[in-house]
Amino acid sequence: MDGHSPEITQQLLEKLKNLVPEAFADGRLHVESLKRAIGEAHVLEKNERYHLDWPGKSQAYKLLQAPSSATLRPQSELSINFDTAEHVFIEGENLEVLKVLQKAYFGKVKLIYIDPPYNTGSDSFIYPDRFQESKADYLKRINELDDDGQLMREGFFRKNNKENGHYHSNWLNMMLPRLYLARNLLREDGVIFVSIDDNEVHNLRCVMNEIFGEENFVGVLVWQKSKKGDAKLIAKTHEYILVYGRIIEKVIESGKWRRKKLGVDEVLAHYQQLRRDFGDNHSTIATAIRSWFSTLPKSDPRRSHEHYRWSDDRGLYFAADFAGPDDGRDSRPRYDIIHPITNKPCKKPSTGWRWDEKRTRSALAANPILIHFGPDETTIPCRKSYLHEIDSEPLASVFYRDGRAGTLELEKLVGSNLLEFPKDVETLKDFIKIVTDAPQNGTDSDRNGGFQINDSSANYVIAANKQRKLEPDYILDFFAGSGTTAQSVLESNKEDGGNRRFIAVQLPEVTDNEIHPTIADIARERIRRVIQKIQAEADLASPAPENLGFKSFVLAPSNFKQWRGDDIETAEQLAEQLEMFVQSEKDGANVADILYELLLKAGFPLTTPLERLCIPTLERENQNATVWRVNDGELLFILETFHFDMIIPLLALKPKEIVCLDSVFHNSDELKTNLDLQCRDARIRFTCI
Repeated sequence: MDGHSPEITQQLLEKLKNLVPEAFADGRLHVESLKRAIGEAHVLEKNERYHLDWPGKSQAYKLLQAPSSATLRPQSELSINFDTAEHVFIEGENLEVLKVLQKAYFGKVKLIYIDPPYNTGSDSFIYPDRFQESKADYLKRINELDDDGQLMREGFFRKNNKENGHYHSNWLNMMLPRLYLARNLLREDGVIFVSIDDNEVHNLRCVMNEIFGEENFVGVLVWQKSKKGDAKLIAKTHEYILVYGRIIEKVIESGKWRRKKLGVDEVLAHYQQLRRDFGDNHSTIATAIRSWFSTLPKSDPRRSHEHYRWSDDRGLYFAADFAGPDDGRDSRPRYDIIHPITNKPCKKPSTGWRWDEKRTRSALAANPILIHFGPDETTIPCRKSYLHEIDSEPLASVFYRDGRAGTLELEKLVGSNLLEFPKDVETLKDFIKIVTDAPQNGTDSDRNGGFQINDSSANYVIAANKQRKLEPDYILDFFAGSGTTAQSVLESNKEDGGNRRFIAVQLPEVTDNEIHPTIADIARERIRRVIQKIQAEADLASPAPENLGFKSFVLAPSNFKQWRGDDIETAEQLAEQLEMFVQSEKDGANVADILYELLLKAGFPLTTPLERLCIPTLERENQNATVWRVNDGELLFILETFHFDMIIPLLALKPKEIVCLDSVFHNSDELKTNLDLQCRDARIRFTCI
C-alpha cells in the first residue's frame, strides 16, 4: 500500500486522456484540441506541436458533435425470426446510424472491423466539397435532405478524384467523425481493426493516433493477398489492417489474442485414439504417431506438428532444445544432470543450460519428469514441450491468404459479379476468435488424449469446465459491404458456441444487379443464405445456435415532430407551431416504429427482449390495452391507449419506469395526473412524451 496521498492532478489527467485522447499530443494536454473536442467555437492553433491537420478538420469535428434526431425503423418483412433474433442489420448512412446507436451501445462493443473506401481515386463517398460551409448547408445545396432534415437515399456519393486539390482532406473528413463515434461505442477492452492500402495508410495511422491515442496502438497487420503481381516498379500484393485498442491495458488484461494452430486438434484426436489402443505403452505410441505423420502430404497442416513424436503420461511432446542462447554470456548455468540409466553426468551444451538448477531439479522431480533423455549420457538432454500446452499462437503481423477467396465465397452464396474485392470469411473469423469470448466446453483431459494427469510437484489438476452463459460480445461493421463480417460472426458462433452478436451497417449504394438493386440488398440476402445453410447443416451432434436470425432496420426520420423554432418570426407562426405539437408523434406513425425509436433513445439495445402485454379494461367490455414490457419489466411503454382501470395492474408489474405518449390520455389531464401521482407513491419514474 502506498502511504502517499493520491496525486489528484495526475488522476484527472489520466481520466481525461481516456475520455478525450485527441486532446493529448506527445504525452501533453493540448488545450485548443480539448476545446475543439467539446465544441468550443473559434479555436485558434497558437502553439506549434506535432499533429495532423487538413482543410475541413474543424468542420469534421463539428459534424460529429451535431446531434441526430433520426431513428431506425424495423423491417420485420426483411428479417429472419425478428422477435427473437439477436443480430442486427441496418440500412442507412453510417455517420447518422453511429449517432443513433450512441446511447444504446455506448461502451458495449467488443470488436469493430471496417473496410472503408481506400481513396484510390476511383471510389465514391460522402464529403463536403466547400469547406467554408457546414454539412447541413452543403446537403441542402445539393438537395440531399428530405422534409425532416434527414438524408435521402439518392445522392449519397461524390467521386474523389486524385486531381482534386482536397483529395486526402476529403477522405479524412469522411473518416474522422466516423472513427470518433466508433471509439465511443467500444468497451474498455474493445478493439478496432481497419483495412486500408498504401493510398491512405500514413494518414489513417495519424488520425487514429489522434482519436484513439498513440499509446493504444496495437499493431499493423500486413495481409499478403497474392503471390505475384504486375507493375511498372513494385508489384503491390498486400494491404494493411491497423489495430487499436480502446484502453490498451484493458485489452492486455483480457487475456486472449491467441489462435489455435492449424491441425493441432486433429493431431491430438489421433493421439487420443492411440492412447486408447495402446494404453501406457509409450514406445509403441511414439512409433505409431511417427508412422502416421509420414503418411500425410507435406502440405497438410497436421504435418507441421510431426516433431511432436514422443509420448508419456502427460501427453504428446517434442524434445525441445535445452541449451541456453548463444549470447556470449559466460554466466549460463553448467551444473551436472545425471542420466537416469547410466547414472553418469550428461553431456552439457556449449552455451550452458537454459534453466537454472532449481527449475531443472523441480522438472526432474515431476511425475512424469519434464526432461527428455537420450539412450545414454553422451546425448544432451532436452526439455519436454507438450502439444496440448502450446496449441495456440499469437496473430502474426504478416500473413498470406488469397485475396480471391472473398469473391468466391460471395459468388457461391449469392451470385457472381455483385461486388468487387469483398473480404474473406476465414480472415475475419481469425480476428473475431482472438478478441471475443467462446464457452469452454469439455475437459483438458479430452484434449490430452483421454487420460488423467497426476503431477503433484506442479499441483497440476484437470477438472471439467461446464459451459457458461456469456454476456454477448457485440461486433460492429459500419462499412458492411456484402456482409462478410456478419457471416464470420454466424459461423464462429456455430463452430465454438460463442455468444457473439453482429451489428452490420450498410448504405443502400446502387448496383447494376436487377435482383439485388443495392449493396444493402446483397448483404441481407447473404445473411439469409448463411443462416439457411447453418440450419440445413445442423444435427444432433452440431445443433444450430439458438435464436438464429437477424433484425433488419432502416435509417429513417424521427416518428416525432421536430420543433423548428428558428423559422418563427411572428406570434401567429408561434401559435401555429404550438398547435402542431398538441400531439408529439407524427400523424400515421406506426406503433412498432415508435417503440423502437423510444427503445433506442432510452438507452436499450435493439435486441432487448420485448413482451407485449394485454391489460384488461373495465371501461370497454371485451377490449384489452396493449403495454410493452421491456427487459423483463425494467420499463413499460404505453403507446396506444390508457384508461384509469389500467393503473393498478401496471403498478403491480413493479417497473422502474413507465413511458407514455401524451396522446394515450385522450386530452384528459386528470387521468395523466392520476397516473403520475400513483407512480410517485410507488417510486416509479413516469415520463410523458
